[in-house]
Amino acid sequence: MKLISPTNEVTLSIIVPVYNEVQMLPTFHHQLMCTIATLAHETIELIYVNDGSKDSSWACLQTLPHSLNHCQVRCINLSRNFGKEAAMTAGLDYSVGQAVIFLDADLQDPPELIPQMLNKWREGFDVVNMKRSDRVGESAFKKLSAFCYYRLLTKLSDVELQQDVGDFRLLSRRVVEAIKKLPERNRYMKGILSWPGFIQTTLSFERPARVAGETKWSFLQLVGLGLSGITSFSVKPLRLATWAGGIISIAAFFYAIFVVFKTLIVGESVAGYPTMILVILTLGGLQLLAIGVVGEYIARIFTESKGRPIYIVMDNEISAAQENDVRELHHG
Repeated sequence: MKLISPTNEVTLSIIVPVYNEVQMLPTFHHQLMCTIATLAHETIELIYVNDGSKDSSWACLQTLPHSLNHCQVRCINLSRNFGKEAAMTAGLDYSVGQAVIFLDADLQDPPELIPQMLNKWREGFDVVNMKRSDRVGESAFKKLSAFCYYRLLTKLSDVELQQDVGDFRLLSRRVVEAIKKLPERNRYMKGILSWPGFIQTTLSFERPARVAGETKWSFLQLVGLGLSGITSFSVKPLRLATWAGGIISIAAFFYAIFVVFKTLIVGESVAGYPTMILVILTLGGLQLLAIGVVGEYIARIFTESKGRPIYIVMDNEISAAQENDVRELHHG
């Protein structure tokens, strides 16, 4: 086996973010390699990005078996856990393929769909979105919340987002280069991947249940990601707060006229202690909500103003198996 020459054009880059997936990696790698073996006419690079895993995922990545001449495995180790969005960004920055595919290491993105995605790309599509027709193994609450969130985000967002489409998709090189020009530190990748536009198509698939391990996303993390998506690609929450404030101010003005009329003209005192408390609590709650919305946007401005890197790479190397082959080539 030999390394892919820098002069050879890489057809496909497959990017796999990894965080605490030591249980899944051997099974995932084997299944992915079986699919890559069927694409012997392609030149492929496989990029694993270890996002500061706390288990032995990095050691596992360095020893994964590999024996395909047309595929090079690269392992990137980030200095700490920067988050999946940062790991995906690192993968994009290091990729050189004419097409790029994101895969999760939990096998919920079936590798066997890669040939279909490549066929669509060769038909002239720049983006091949993979839409989940069903989410096997997920709770009814998660399915319902995902259904509501994607539709809410579609309504609020200034960018057209494909519903029920996650990170699993193919991007052409010109889409990747457009995305690499986006400088923001707050990375909501589902929005960023959709922002450039270009010629798109969508394939549906049934998302299988996770084979081993458990999801790394807690409920609060998912809520935070959801808020990030809304505030990254829409200013409508600010406008809603403005409209709500205007409507309440107008209503308060007319209610004040009503109180004055009823007290001075009719001569009837307004007994409104419960009403007053209700109005105060309602207005106070709306004010705090509006302040929170404004705070989210200010926090994003603060983060962007610092200009810190999205990620830091600690190690960048080819797999151990390929290193042995390089030594054999150099000494052979």
